[in-house]
Parts: sequence; C-alpha cells; structure tokens
Amino acid sequence: MNQADPLTFTDELLSRQPPRGIDVDTTLAHFAIITCLIDPELVRPEIHSRFHLDLIEHEGHEWALLSVVPFVDQDFRFINVPWPKWRFGQTNYRVYVTDSETGEHVVWFIGTSLDSWTVSIPHYLWKLPWHRARIQFDCAFDAATKRYTTYRMQTTNSWADAEVELTDTGQTPTELIGFDDLETGLVILTHPRKGFYHRRDGRLGSYSIWHDRLQTTVGDVKTARFQLLEKMGMVPAGESPQIHSVLLQNQTEFTIYLPPKVVASSYLPPKVVASSPD
Repeated sequence: MNQADPLTFTDELLSRQPPRGIDVDTTLAHFAIITCLIDPELVRPEIHSRFHLDLIEHEGHEWALLSVVPFVDQDFRFINVPWPKWRFGQTNYRVYVTDSETGEHVVWFIGTSLDSWTVSIPHYLWKLPWHRARIQFDCAFDAATKRYTTYRMQTTNSWADAEVELTDTGQTPTELIGFDDLETGLVILTHPRKGFYHRRDGRLGSYSIWHDRLQTTVGDVKTARFQLLEKMGMVPAGESPQIHSVLLQNQTEFTIYLPPKVVASSYLPPKVVASSPD
C-alpha cells in the first residue's frame, strides 16, 4: 500500500474511552483474521460512496482486502449489568476502507453471523446486518508453544455458511504483502476502531470498539470456503478465495460502544444480495 505517511500504534489509537451506559465488554477467544485478495471492481458496488477501498499491489495486480473474522464471545456482558453473560460464536465479514470525510482507516461491514438468540436485538432493534447461524469451533491451543495445534470452524444454517481449517506457525508476523511496512499493515488489518455498514432499512450505520494492540501469530489456510463470497460473485463457485494473510490470537478483550449510530442524512436502497429472511 503506497501512502505518504506510515501508520503506527500511537497512544491515541490505543487509548480506551471509558465504557458507560449499555456499552459491552467481552473476552474473545479463537480470534482469527483471514484476509482475502478480492478484485476491487467486485467490491466497490457494496461500499457506500463516502468510502474509498484500501488497495494493495501484489504480483502485478491491484487488490481490495476483505477479512473473514471468526471468534467466540466467551462472556459478553453489559458494563452496568454485568451478571448476565452470554457465550456464542460469531463471524464478521469486513472490507478495509478509508473514510473520505475524516481520512480514517475503518472497515466496511458486509455482515455478521452469530450463534445466539440474542442476535434478534441488533438485527431488529438496531437494524444491523447480523444473522442467526449455527457456528461450531474445534480448537486446541498449546500454551507452552503459544500456537494452535487444531483450529477448525464451521458455520451452517445461515446466510453465510463457511468452513475453515487453519494451521498456526506460532511465529509473530514479520511482513504483510502489499504494505510498505509491517506496522502499517497491522494497524489497518488488526486495529480498525470504527465500522460502517448498510442498515437493513438502507441507511448508513456506524459503530465503534476498543481493544488493545493484538499479539498475533501467523497462520495458514488448509480449508477456506465462504459461501457468502461465492453468492456475491467475489469468488468462483466451489473455489477458495486467494488468501493474503492469516493472523491468530488465542484471546483478547474487546469493548463495544452501544448503541450503534445512524449516520445523519444518508440513505441508500436496502441491500438484498446475500441477505437472510427475517
């Protein structure tokens, strides 16, 4: 990625706004960022015109970056009502973009699969593109070597069935293809704090999160089938996407600032591609 100034993990980027109200804290386990190389022309129609795709060059081609991010919410809990806790699997589909109004590197959320009845709250109340699914993880983490010996995830009965099997080197990343330097790549891929999306009523929505700097290891793909990307025409039917990188972290803490916001005076026709019935 060619840009004038490299990105770094500044104090401002890592600072945590104190949670309040209905904000959420949660411990995420089996956190993986599986980043795919996608033809920019196939991604642009999904993105609001306010945002520009973050593009890299690789092997003579220009690519957009789309990550599939599976994990387990181990103790999803509201700050002010901490005693009810929920545990569920989740998988996010996100594209890396720059906000033309602020210059910030953020993500565009295509949607989320979530294995819990609680998905009804964001789906109906806040009109988020979140969908009910059955998500199963089969993971074994070796604490001594700080690497996964087994990492499998399968999503079924959903708008976005998926099957993933990863290997883990246990080594920290030393480079990320297409980026001028490693830290710039890590800031973009692992540390977007804001996300935008098409609400289910067509308007532009936004949310924000916080987490500390991730301490990831480098993985590789044995199996990666994402039905959503096939349905959207981003990957040929029956094929796996071209993989840019796999980053793994056994556990990390997240804060989610709620409720998500409706961006004023923005409206788009409701998205129907790859959506699930109500």
